[in-house]
Amino acid sequence: MPLVLAKEGEANLIKKVTGKEETRLFLEKLGFVSGAAITVVSSMGGNLIVNVKDSRVAINKDMARGIIV
Repeated sequence: MPLVLAKEGEANLIKKVTGKEETRLFLEKLGFVSGAAITVVSSMGGNLIVNVKDSRVAINKDMARGIIV
């Protein structure tokens, strides 16, 4: 399922990151790689704040749709 559908506070594993190559590379540098643990901290209008690799990162809903957990 896409990350935008994940529940707040629930730990998930990233299965795949899809989308444009430049977006995938950007997310990969932030730690969004297959097998990484990710937790949604909060969600507002589809935009998310997530914990990934011991960091909090804000991503928009378009990026979150491309992250499959």
